[in-house]
Amino acid sequence: MTRAFPGDPTRSPLLRPEMAHVEPPEMELLRRADWMRLREQRRDFDAELQAAHVLRLLEVSAADPSFGYQVNNFRHCVQAATAALQDGRDEEYVVVALLHDVGFTLCPTSHGSFAAALVGPYVSEAGHWLLTHHQIFLDHHCHDHPDVEVDPAARERWHGHPHFATTAEFVARFDQGTLRPGLPEAPLSVFAPMVRRVFARPPQRRALRDG
Repeated sequence: MTRAFPGDPTRSPLLRPEMAHVEPPEMELLRRADWMRLREQRRDFDAELQAAHVLRLLEVSAADPSFGYQVNNFRHCVQAATAALQDGRDEEYVVVALLHDVGFTLCPTSHGSFAAALVGPYVSEAGHWLLTHHQIFLDHHCHDHPDVEVDPAARERWHGHPHFATTAEFVARFDQGTLRPGLPEAPLSVFAPMVRRVFARPPQRRALRDG
């Protein structure tokens, strides 16, 4: 394991001077000491940069146009988080509200699973379940949607699930109810410390599942 020479244009710089690149670059040739080095350095890397990357992923869409909704996806996410904050919800809930549609324009057919994969390891089981299923629960409010795959009754398969009511309430109040101009929109800087604290939690391994 060696450090790159200062100014070496062939390698990406390291986060901190005391970090080292591993040799060689191919994963199949890495040895235990290399993997231990990467694991140790990644802890610091994630702690410093992961939340910033997540916030940047959302912020990059701030000036995007809309394809028909009266506010774009960024404003919708901020409206949802602002409404949850004003309603007195806890910090995790506010972060879930902020990031529930972070993948809406990246992978529109599976943005619920996207958000669950991104945020789920750092939140409660209820928050993870909400993120995973909110996209399907939203169909309940789309009564005259022309697409056959949009089924207003689809959420009923989970009726009686411990997180059904929480997810249904979130979608009704903070998802489909936050798409209007004039709703309060706090600056993203209000939520940034909350996002950092949530992503500073030890991640939990959770499989994406339908139930």
